[in-house]
Amino acid sequence: MLNRFVGKALHQYDMISNGDRILVGLSGGKDSLTLLTILKERQPRILVKYELFAVCIDPGFEGGLSEALAAYCDENGFNLIVEHTDYGILAHSSTNRENPCFLCSRLRRKRLFEIADELKCNKLALGHNKDDIIETLFLNMCYSGEISTMVPSQSFFRGKFTVIRPLAFADEDIISRFAAEKGFPVFVNPCPSANESKRHEIKTLLNRLYTTNKKIKGNIFRAMSHVNTDYLLK
Repeated sequence: MLNRFVGKALHQYDMISNGDRILVGLSGGKDSLTLLTILKERQPRILVKYELFAVCIDPGFEGGLSEALAAYCDENGFNLIVEHTDYGILAHSSTNRENPCFLCSRLRRKRLFEIADELKCNKLALGHNKDDIIETLFLNMCYSGEISTMVPSQSFFRGKFTVIRPLAFADEDIISRFAAEKGFPVFVNPCPSANESKRHEIKTLLNRLYTTNKKIKGNIFRAMSHVNTDYLLK
């Protein structure tokens, strides 16, 4: 089922073309490990030829997971590039007046683009799934005052790079089952905001809502591509 959702996203948004060099952002979570595994497994089965480069941006917390992640990748035939930074420490320091998650995410994304440029990659693949896209919609409405979210494919820097999200149509629970079937290791996230972020609050709120009606998640996701602007404030 997961392969079907990934195939649908890849086809609908024309995410991968022949000769692409794709940087895969690897955090150690089930989503990014699933993304890397799926893209790797597809390589010998399809006519489109592409290269994969796995990159982990270590935010610098004590007890970080990058070494264990690198060992896992090495054992399973993935070449992982680890970039050690102090982004997480800086984001949680007294000098930062922004939301810690926002600053850390922005710095990590900036560095991923820089590494993509160094590796001559034209695509940046991220492991965001359907739940992440819905949560971002609510985060932006509640905390930024705008209706927007992440999109499955988006061009940056005048077309130099394209960010793709092949898991965009996949529910988190389907990815969790895939991760369990593959026996992915569980890496502990040392970030102090891991379970206290605004995203975590939104996820908890939405999960309570989903339990009241199984159609709600699908309706919210479909609503993002069926916007009636005649009934929005101007």
